[in-house]
Amino acid sequence: MKKIILITISTLLLIGCAEMNSVLEEVNKVTDTGPAPLSNSEVISGLKEALTVGTNNSTSLTSQLDGFYKNPEIFIPFPPEALKVKEKVEALGMQKQVDEFVMTLNRAAETASKEAAPIFINAITSMSIADGFAILKGNDNAATQYLKDKTSAQLKIKFNPIVKDAISKVNVTKYWNPIITTYNKVPFVDKQNPDLEDYITTKAMEGLFLMIEKEEQKIRKDPLARVTDILKRVFGS
Repeated sequence: MKKIILITISTLLLIGCAEMNSVLEEVNKVTDTGPAPLSNSEVISGLKEALTVGTNNSTSLTSQLDGFYKNPEIFIPFPPEALKVKEKVEALGMQKQVDEFVMTLNRAAETASKEAAPIFINAITSMSIADGFAILKGNDNAATQYLKDKTSAQLKIKFNPIVKDAISKVNVTKYWNPIITTYNKVPFVDKQNPDLEDYITTKAMEGLFLMIEKEEQKIRKDPLARVTDILKRVFGS
């Protein structure tokens, strides 16, 4: 008799548990609507974090030796407006000097990049809510483009003296002066003297923004690149 009673109780309990689980499943179907919607502050924080990670990573890469010089995506060539100079002095046997000069252009950008991270971080100012959601739902480079549009003029002003100092450190003019002096002595040529500071500043900024864009695309597409909780929350939703 005891065995029969125990079996009966066990059966009722099992049935009860099954029914309970069924009810819970139905409740979950109704109430489980996924993660809570992103708040405005989360969106802005996530985008700032993405740009911070992107700028830190990109400046770390570009500031290394050969960060510009051996990266074909951002390599800085001989100034295009002075190609006549390049062609003429190469014909006069100054290929080595031209190559050394081009290397110093890239070295200047690499040296300047060491100081770029705090400038970029300071430039990541507050965004409007509308801007934030537009960036979040925008193209793979929307955050980078926003940063570029909002800060390029300011960055150029701050970046220029850093490049000027870098030019001095890597002796750009030491390699440029013999080239331009030789060229300008050639009869009947138009005298040339491109603004090397502006050229290197512009090319260095373009290279950095390109690297930031690549970092942004990684964060948007690759879960492993979302190295903080806020990045996982914003870009994984």
